[in-house]
Amino acid sequence: AAMGLILAVIGNAFALWVTTVLVPGISFRGGLVTLLFAGAIWGLFNLVVRPIALVLSIPFLILTLGLFYFVLNGILLLVASWFLPGYRVKRPVAGILGALVMTVVNWAVHAVRGKKD
Repeated sequence: AAMGLILAVIGNAFALWVTTVLVPGISFRGGLVTLLFAGAIWGLFNLVVRPIALVLSIPFLILTLGLFYFVLNGILLLVASWFLPGYRVKRPVAGILGALVMTVVNWAVHAVRGKKD
């Protein structure tokens, strides 16, 4: 369980870093420790805030046939950036693109680890 948690934090930190490389409008200042701390906070944010946001956005998800999910993820990344040390998302569009990149990176990390979650 502890190893899974450590790997999740490392995966989150890696995904956050990849967004700063690939998405204009997302930046990071700090070292590896700061990035790992941001990865841990992002994990907690997803554990607490994401479920609440998903429930509140159900009408929009239904109306848009699920496409609002991408917008919601972008908004969550933008809001989370206010709490992530050294990590900044400058515009909502950057947040949406960053969330898409993070989804792909997390999918790839889970595929490499052999996890199906």
